[in-house]
Amino acid sequence: MTKFTDLGLAEPIERALAAKGYEQPTPIQLQAIPVLMQRRDLCGIAQTGTGKTAAFALPSLHHLAADLKRPIPASCRMLVLAPTRELASQIAVSFRDYAKFLRLSVDTVFGGVPIGRQIKSLSRGIDILIATPGRLLDLIDQSALNLRNVEIFVLDEADQMLDLGFIHALKRIDKLLPKKRQSLFFSATMPKTIAELGDRFLTDPVRVSVTPPATTAERVDQYVTYVNQTEKQALLTLTLKNENIERALIFTRTKHGADRVVKHLNAAGVGAEAIHGNKSQPQRERALSLFRSGSIKFLVATDIAARGIDVSGVSHVFNFELPNVAEQYVHRIGRTARAGATGIAMSYVAEDERAYLRGIEKLTKVRLTPVPLPADFLDQARSLPKPAQAKPTAQRRHDEARGRPAQGAGAGAADGERPRRPFRPSRKPGSVGSHKGAVRKAGGR
Repeated sequence: MTKFTDLGLAEPIERALAAKGYEQPTPIQLQAIPVLMQRRDLCGIAQTGTGKTAAFALPSLHHLAADLKRPIPASCRMLVLAPTRELASQIAVSFRDYAKFLRLSVDTVFGGVPIGRQIKSLSRGIDILIATPGRLLDLIDQSALNLRNVEIFVLDEADQMLDLGFIHALKRIDKLLPKKRQSLFFSATMPKTIAELGDRFLTDPVRVSVTPPATTAERVDQYVTYVNQTEKQALLTLTLKNENIERALIFTRTKHGADRVVKHLNAAGVGAEAIHGNKSQPQRERALSLFRSGSIKFLVATDIAARGIDVSGVSHVFNFELPNVAEQYVHRIGRTARAGATGIAMSYVAEDERAYLRGIEKLTKVRLTPVPLPADFLDQARSLPKPAQAKPTAQRRHDEARGRPAQGAGAGAADGERPRRPFRPSRKPGSVGSHKGAVRKAGGR
């Protein structure tokens, strides 16, 4: 059986891997590392949690260590692009761990923190730079960074880049990179648009796929409960209060929706924090830190955070709202069942979300197991406390006077979405179904 020591990596890298207890490479690492050691371009597809970061970090560190040189000021030798701050930070942690015994510098640049500090850091030159596209271009525009000396370019979670509207930024970055370089693409999904983007960045790439595109983890049990949009919050609150859940991620489609969920949970005595694009970097780091340490068991997030949350022990993923892009479902539930563990994914589906569910099941080729509402759900829901109402702001009073919906009035109203139409599912007795043993299969839909 192949071990990391069989791959020909530099001795300091092998020592760092041993310190972390790594012995055998994962399938994506086993296929990608030998190719990258040959300096080939590569397009890698693998589920989240399968070790993609080490797959590109280890051979890249091997190359940089074999040719140590002083970084040129305001430049970097390796550039890794990530869609979110959280993912950029997580990649940097991995690089620092693997380069523990190497004289290579690692730094990150992303929004939400003072740019002056980043300009000062880059002025000395960096070996390995992990960045989000927006802040990277800000630094280039201020002449604090150039990409002329990039030897290795990595685009991680390429499909998420397009989902977040980074296509124009990526095309601009491509023009600034040297023609002679090694380029790597890694993602859990590879839709046609990403394949076309790859043609722009990659030269005669080797394609590595360790699992069919967009398949979900085999160790995740996937369930669905059909529920009125207006009753989702009560169902979630009761589930988190009554079931034995180790640690859970709850996903919403909107930032305001995430904040509303947290307010209701906290009002019911369920500790939770939210993480999304409207939060400052210190707020996001604090929420993740509390979640990692176990100080809070529940973290509510939007899809922008789905790619950067690498926290062990996530036993459950709740889709409070289904994503309107089916591929996002794959990334959401990939936050559980990591490192050989099992996990549970529960989706709450309102009537107007059924089309999203059909798209997810078509993409993943997995039919979610229906779980009915508990028999006494309505009685329990009535007993839940409501969060205190904030005093209306001047803008809110102005909007209400003009007949506009107030922020937070109805799911999605604050985000420009159409109000959801309620429907009445049958009230069959059964468990909320957060644990496999408690699930009772319902009949057809």
